[in-house]
Amino acid sequence: MKRVKLDKIGSAAFRAGISRDVYLTDEIVTEEGYVVAGRILNDKSVYNQLENSEGRMVPLKSGDCIAGVLGHRNALHGYEGRLPEKVNRGDRIHVLNLGGVLGECTSYNPDVGTPFEVEVLGAVLHFPYIGKRVGIPAHIKLKAISNDLNFRKVPPLVAVVGTCMNSGKTLAACEIINGLVKKGLRVAAGKVTGVALRQDILRMIDYGAIEALSFADAGVVATASDTAKVVTRCLISNLSRSNPDVIVLEFGDGIFGDYGVQSVLDDVEVKQWLHTVVLCANDPAGAWGACRFLKRLGIEVQVVSGPVTDNEVGRSFIQKRLGLTPANARTNPEPLIKKVYGEVKPNVVS
Repeated sequence: MKRVKLDKIGSAAFRAGISRDVYLTDEIVTEEGYVVAGRILNDKSVYNQLENSEGRMVPLKSGDCIAGVLGHRNALHGYEGRLPEKVNRGDRIHVLNLGGVLGECTSYNPDVGTPFEVEVLGAVLHFPYIGKRVGIPAHIKLKAISNDLNFRKVPPLVAVVGTCMNSGKTLAACEIINGLVKKGLRVAAGKVTGVALRQDILRMIDYGAIEALSFADAGVVATASDTAKVVTRCLISNLSRSNPDVIVLEFGDGIFGDYGVQSVLDDVEVKQWLHTVVLCANDPAGAWGACRFLKRLGIEVQVVSGPVTDNEVGRSFIQKRLGLTPANARTNPEPLIKKVYGEVKPNVVS
């Protein structure tokens, strides 16, 4: 057992509840969600920050000692990486996202450059027994939200889905939250799919959500088709306990990504709570294809946002070819808010 002072703690490790002074062990459990410490071995000029456990973006430099979480990532505009079969002290792995998810990078987008390389120092220990120096490997489930699925009262759900990452979903979700709050509604929010990062749910709180949770709060590093449905139900159950009038859910990544969006949207129980679906798309072809696919799942889109609505060319396509309301969250969010409010208001229980 070795004592180490961490320079930075990745936000992916937030639910492990660790401090900067930690004890390490060489016995590393190579499973998603376990917290490991490592030393950064290189410098980068792009994608060179870490979101820390407080939600702040901080620079990463060669020599920094960080805590991250073992996991995987499959990002179109970022890194693709997997959980290694075995991780030992001294191994070199990579930082796969801004939240400090650690794994073996297998491919990358040129815009983010090659990833940070990390020398593994050991597994971070958690000491659950007061007065005893008996540690166990720390995991982000240590301080996770309850997994008790109690659906006594679920308010209307607003789902914000996208054709891919960086399609304007978070901005649309935040503007919807802010607009509904200003109309007198209590709004809770969640991010149900993707890879661990706190910035989106923190923005949701900044925009007026009474509570915001992500899958990482439920102890999941990165969702997949076999975990997304269960974790979404868990988030809905927990968010419903604060008695909101509406829950706004952002689906990270795109509907055709590997984070399990389709499995959630095809869940019978989740679909029965959906009252409004906002689609964010980058271009007309994406909007057209996504609407057709969602119809096959029995889901109707009510409004389209994202870059496809940045000017009249895309807005005209959405209105004339798809027969849907175009609403740009960035330049004029009022039509988006008005449409969503009109959909959910009749279903809000006073």
